[in-house]
Amino acid sequence: MLRLDSITKIFGGLTALEEVSFSVAAGSITGVIGPNGAGKTTLFNIVTGLYAQTSGEVVLDGKNISFLDTEKLASLGLVRTFQNVELFGQMTVLENVMVGLHTGTKSGIFSCAFRLPRQIKEEKFIREKSMEWLEFTGMTDMAGVAAANLPFGKGRLLEISRALAANPKMILMDEPAAGLNSRETVELASLILKIKETGITVVLVEHDMDLVMDICDPIVVLNLGKKLAQGSPREIQENQEVISAYLGSD
Repeated sequence: MLRLDSITKIFGGLTALEEVSFSVAAGSITGVIGPNGAGKTTLFNIVTGLYAQTSGEVVLDGKNISFLDTEKLASLGLVRTFQNVELFGQMTVLENVMVGLHTGTKSGIFSCAFRLPRQIKEEKFIREKSMEWLEFTGMTDMAGVAAANLPFGKGRLLEISRALAANPKMILMDEPAAGLNSRETVELASLILKIKETGITVVLVEHDMDLVMDICDPIVVLNLGKKLAQGSPREIQENQEVISAYLGSD
């Protein structure tokens, strides 16, 4: 579903990524791991249009999506979440999710300004679908709460809810377990597996190795901007180069 061909990114004289290539199968949960500074978030930023690669191609469903902006990528079904929870704090939980659905609305400024029947019908649909996604993530009881008042773990769930509301084919999650306690991490793992069951493909950057090993299908390992290894959780656990990258060698 997603293919990265020889992705290289150079910032000034620093090579953050060098000739990174791998594919993501539709319907999978693919983990991307590596020590700090390995280039994981830079890679996500390239795939999702925040950075432009120096060279290489990003291909989604056979279409070269290199250098497309984030809005266009969202319309193609590619969305993401961030390391730091990014919410509209003064808006309610429900309104935050509705933002995700507004990316696909058809009503223009005229329809919205004069509250024409088409716009009213569309807004009703958006509200109902948003509540369905809140039910999916277990947050319906917080629909009217201001996002700024949510505990951190619930804010993480809201960000995922909003991304799902955009009706993606693929969601990229950048360290979704960061800042969560052990119970919240277990609940997150269940949610990601539930997302997979809907047919949405997941790509996951994560430092919590228990989470990665429990839910990911293939795992890609980056180190110092290069792809170090790729394989099943067991293959990665037993890979001596990966062990050395994380723990060092004699």
